[in-house]
Amino acid sequence: MSTNRRDFLRTGTFAALGLSLPFRGESSIFAPKALNSFGIQLWTVKEDMAANAKDTLRKIASYGYKQIESFEGRDGMFWGMGHKEFKKYMDQLHMTIISSHCDITKDFEKKAAEASEIGMKYLICPYKGPQKSIDNFKQFADDFNKAGEICKKNGIRFAYHNHDYSFKPVDGHVPQDVMMQNTDKNLVDFEMDIYWVVAAGEDPEKWFRKYPGRFKLCHVKDLAKTDKGHESVQLGKGTINFKKILKTGTANGLKYYIVEQEAFTGSNPLESAAADAKYMKRLVI
Repeated sequence: MSTNRRDFLRTGTFAALGLSLPFRGESSIFAPKALNSFGIQLWTVKEDMAANAKDTLRKIASYGYKQIESFEGRDGMFWGMGHKEFKKYMDQLHMTIISSHCDITKDFEKKAAEASEIGMKYLICPYKGPQKSIDNFKQFADDFNKAGEICKKNGIRFAYHNHDYSFKPVDGHVPQDVMMQNTDKNLVDFEMDIYWVVAAGEDPEKWFRKYPGRFKLCHVKDLAKTDKGHESVQLGKGTINFKKILKTGTANGLKYYIVEQEAFTGSNPLESAAADAKYMKRLVI
């Protein structure tokens, strides 16, 4: 097909589509949209979960969260419940466990199988820590590919969650680049913790555009500057423009929006979780 004919057909298709849409002063294709659903990382309310997991989950559901991301604590990803029992309780609350952070070096085959059995989408490595050699990050990439193979075999996905250290050059290389370039996109996705990208002095939008389709999940966590540097605060009370960032992320493959908040002086985790849910309900990208 000639270039001119291809351009004509593409232009004609969009023109016809535009004519079929109701006129509101701008095309509905590009109209802002509200997030259909959003989740919360249970680390936000970890003390409450440790005290009474079921009651805390019930409260979270009442705030409007439809998804949760767990983490592997003392009682495991499922908080002392079997994975099927946990799924049953989620169903009762009309919530879904999308993902969980976990130790990928212990019983990972079993974790992947159980996650798959209850319909989870992801198992995630939450932290590796700063390293003295870039070769360590190359090894992490190899480890992630292996974990991704295990997840794929079980019908789920594997991802890595960043902190600020992966954006600080080591041996002349940026670790985040090294891990993303040395992992198989068919096996490994990434969860962008937007707070830590900003804390590292980086632009989240730049990274979404640089690696389209690789960041499938994100942590929506706000940052406020303090005399000591920065701290996590309730959404909307910090400096991060989530409307702009999440719009760019969504255009580049982002699918899951997961609230996370670290405790700060005088904060009440459950009150913060409720306030963050209200913010997400109002957010239009």
